[in-house]
Amino acid sequence: MEYGIQMYSVRDITEKDMDGALKALAEMGYKNVEFAGFFGIPAQEIADMLAKYGLTVSGTHTGLNEIVDHYEETLAYHKAIGNKRIIVPGHDLSTKAKLDDFIDKMNEYAAKLAAEGITLGYHNHDHEFKPNDDGQIIYDEIVARTDIALEIDTYWVYAAGKDPVALMEQLKDRLPVIHIKDGLANREGKPLGMGTAPVADVYKKAVALNVPMVVESETLTPDGLTEAKICIEFLKAQEK
Repeated sequence: MEYGIQMYSVRDITEKDMDGALKALAEMGYKNVEFAGFFGIPAQEIADMLAKYGLTVSGTHTGLNEIVDHYEETLAYHKAIGNKRIIVPGHDLSTKAKLDDFIDKMNEYAAKLAAEGITLGYHNHDHEFKPNDDGQIIYDEIVARTDIALEIDTYWVYAAGKDPVALMEQLKDRLPVIHIKDGLANREGKPLGMGTAPVADVYKKAVALNVPMVVESETLTPDGLTEAKICIEFLKAQEK
């Protein structure tokens, strides 16, 4: 199995030492990375770092406003680093008007990016499974009114009181990648194996569906690289 990691997990070092972060993650055994910002580093330097450590880019978390407002620049950067997947990590969808606008823009830019060989997707938190100010269940609206890719964050599904394994099965045809993440039901994140989310069952389902797994561990306790190591050791233990 090959595992990826969302670079937000090691945000305590990426801004000042992206190269060192990538080197350490590769040495742990991660094979791909999902970026959460590039901190002004030129695309060619990122591409060189990835090549140096034998890593590939599984995707990026990039805000919709950045895509819309800086489309050509964003497209060129992602092509230069070899990225085929742009994932919007969240958005203000608190009203019907905001949700309608979001869905229109996601559909528009999904088509534009697809023509360039890049898939556009969305990453959930827990609030999308609860009514917004106008009573809409945000995730249901996104599923029904778009055909974008869905990066299910399995922990946030659990924190919303839903079954992430069942959701993976339901949406398996739109599921290019998942976030495998642990934590408590009260929204407190934990490294893999240290919370109450059904991470072992999520792992088994991902294997059964042949869906790539990207680790996200957000609490920097005591630091990002320590959590990253705990997580990959947990994943490797599931292989036995």
